[in-house]
Amino acid sequence: MTTTVLDRIGLLVTNDIAAGAGPLGLVRNASVVFEGDRIVSVAGAGQIADRRIDADGACVIPGFVDSHTHLVFAGDRGDEFAARMAGRPYEAGGIRVSVAATRGATEAELLSLADGRRAEARRAGITTVEIKSGYGLDAHHEARCLRVARSFTGDTTFLGAHVVPAEFEGRTDDYVHHVCTDMLSAALPYARWIDAFCEVGAFDEHQSRAVLAAGRAAGLGLRLHANQLGHGPGVQLAVEMGCASADHCTYLSDDDIAALAGSDTVATFLPATDFSTRQPYPDARRVIDAGATVALATNCNPGSSYTTSMSFCIALAVRDMRMTPEEALSAATVGGASALRRGDVGRIAPGCRADLVVLEAPSYTHFVYRPGVPLIRSVIEAGSLT
Repeated sequence: MTTTVLDRIGLLVTNDIAAGAGPLGLVRNASVVFEGDRIVSVAGAGQIADRRIDADGACVIPGFVDSHTHLVFAGDRGDEFAARMAGRPYEAGGIRVSVAATRGATEAELLSLADGRRAEARRAGITTVEIKSGYGLDAHHEARCLRVARSFTGDTTFLGAHVVPAEFEGRTDDYVHHVCTDMLSAALPYARWIDAFCEVGAFDEHQSRAVLAAGRAAGLGLRLHANQLGHGPGVQLAVEMGCASADHCTYLSDDDIAALAGSDTVATFLPATDFSTRQPYPDARRVIDAGATVALATNCNPGSSYTTSMSFCIALAVRDMRMTPEEALSAATVGGASALRRGDVGRIAPGCRADLVVLEAPSYTHFVYRPGVPLIRSVIEAGSLT
């Protein structure tokens, strides 16, 4: 098999503390050799391989790991966003607009739309992505959305418990039963995870617990939308149920933070959502200082965070969530990998997947120093230069 070296790296972020300096495992004047889709060696510049790519002194980071997205949908909610910017509060019920559009699209159309978003995310340095369903909200359409998502990632999440569809209006418990039975059966061939939106206007603690328990009994891993719109039981439920991640975490009590810190549930922050909905930003400093593991993700979706830019999320996290640039970059790479229970991505080390991003900058700090500037020069995903 042909080997390739990415050579003359000015600053390499490995996220491997045994390989370099500080918590990011920084190596200067480095090179990385990979064979097929796996990294085989990290060392100083000048390693020999069959093929050579010259980084020309740039900074190289692990590919971003986006552990929370909703890439499979149809339709546009730009008018809703504009109204929100004019003062209308965010409401979970807007999801139904996307449900109607998604149900009305063909599977080929959904595949084409998702492919475009996945390509956009890759250009932005995202090499690993999780994709949720949640815009089908019946057995047929949820399975169809997950089948499309499976074309792009093995980290697919069944989110039938997103909101209650119009046909179940006023019958939330009946819909939860439908999610836990017919919908779950249809989703199982295509899903790795199950998720629920534990929030006022969506599903309460009891209903969310039932969904997670049904998914766990069927062999799926657990995730949870928690504490986005206000204080509530979501984070505590996520920790109690052993969820891999509690996502949003905008409103956290001291008890919530203590629960996260005492567990292996990752607090996944979605700052582009808080930007888009005019919610307050989470105080990530408190969570990190307590010892909890944190991740950053884009939450790319049509209503509350229509972005594939992890760079934007990093800038928001540093500016408004009191994270350092090092913490934010770690959260967007190895933190996301932890949220997906993945040990093969988010780091640049022998045996890991060869996901490397070459920046048009000498340091990762430029994500914050030069916000909004396209800083991704090239992306290597699973050993292939894209």
